[in-house]
Amino acid sequence: MTVFRTQAAWVDGTIARGVDIHVGANGFIDAVAPIDQNVRDELVELPGVVYPGFANAHSHAFHRALRGRTHGDGGTFWTWRQGMYQAASTLNPDSYYRLARAVYGEMVLAGVTSVGEFHYVHHNPNGTAYSDPNAMGHALISAATDAGLRITLLDTCYLSGGLDKTGHVDLQPEQRRFSDGSAHTWANRVSAMADGASVRIGAAIHSVRAVPRESITEVVAASPSCPLHIHVSEQPAENQACLDAYGCTPTELLHASGALSERTTAVHATHLTANDIALLGSTRTFSCFCPTTERDLADGIGPATALASAGSPLCLGSDQHAVIDLLEEARALEMHERLETNQRGRIQPAEIVSALTTAGHESLGWTDVGRIAVGERADLVAIRTDTVRTAGSDPGQIVLSAFAADVDTVVVDGHVRVSGGRHVSIDVQGELVREISELWAQVDNGQR
Repeated sequence: MTVFRTQAAWVDGTIARGVDIHVGANGFIDAVAPIDQNVRDELVELPGVVYPGFANAHSHAFHRALRGRTHGDGGTFWTWRQGMYQAASTLNPDSYYRLARAVYGEMVLAGVTSVGEFHYVHHNPNGTAYSDPNAMGHALISAATDAGLRITLLDTCYLSGGLDKTGHVDLQPEQRRFSDGSAHTWANRVSAMADGASVRIGAAIHSVRAVPRESITEVVAASPSCPLHIHVSEQPAENQACLDAYGCTPTELLHASGALSERTTAVHATHLTANDIALLGSTRTFSCFCPTTERDLADGIGPATALASAGSPLCLGSDQHAVIDLLEEARALEMHERLETNQRGRIQPAEIVSALTTAGHESLGWTDVGRIAVGERADLVAIRTDTVRTAGSDPGQIVLSAFAADVDTVVVDGHVRVSGGRHVSIDVQGELVREISELWAQVDNGQR
């Protein structure tokens, strides 16, 4: 038994003072009780205020290599994709493992204990399968395990190069490695992968641009119980293409195809109609906002409070990792609402914490993590209250003042993964520098 001692902790939707969190050898919480000075178990003191582990519900690990490289000429979401294709072109199972391990290490430093990896770099650059058709997915799972967090691998169906008024267009050469050729072949490949103690295998439909209507139905039927994530209405151009081709919005198309439900997460959900919002809410589909990516790519500000009011639970992701700071993603839910409405307090701190923790984990298929409560996995994040950023903050409002740099200790399944702001087993900084430098050196060599 290990006892994690806290002076302040987020319990039952509020701050509790002076709490001991008793964790069994299986990594689950056995008791949450007032501090007992006579405790005889192993004692770990956690500084500041302690929250449940954070969930990063939407990640593209290799996009981390694009940070600080996409701003030179302004550009658009569509020109940004060219840099993304360049980065993807360099990856193989070994290099992707090394890069992802460093990226996931950065997430753990930021308090992330579960990640949803929206995975579509499946095959060789020419589109042929590796000897192990799931080699890239296995590389990501190994990377997450070695970095010390659990993963939901959202294996993504990606079949076409885009959508216009004439219908779906052929894959471009740089997209071939993303595709299995058909939803049936995709499903067969994914069926060879299995859940584990810290692994969930989920499904994803890349978007209505990349997966035709009949294939959307096949993906839904092939993954009846696992988490299902979908990029939805990130850009107005996507909406217009869907209207031109199908006569309806992406959300309406997904609903008609049976893709919306309590196991589904609509990622971005930025440019929605009133009917779209009603459909996502009535089906209890999660809405995953990635505010730092959505502002970096000039996507826009999505209707977070309208979706929540309609019944769609909110969760968060760092997507392209322009920033890996889930506190900043969470805070942006409220701050972006303030910019849109000229009103404060649109999303209360307790609702922000829910998006950051409970709802995010649930969207990834983890129903026993995200709360400091008996029977839950012992995922804990200690945020210092004495830094230059947090000094003077009310512990109950620290999600509106703290940053990833203020995370001191991270516990995953009862194991300390970060202590004193440093990862206990990975040189995250060194690995990021080495792997990202190597990736771009390969791009440069390939362009000569």
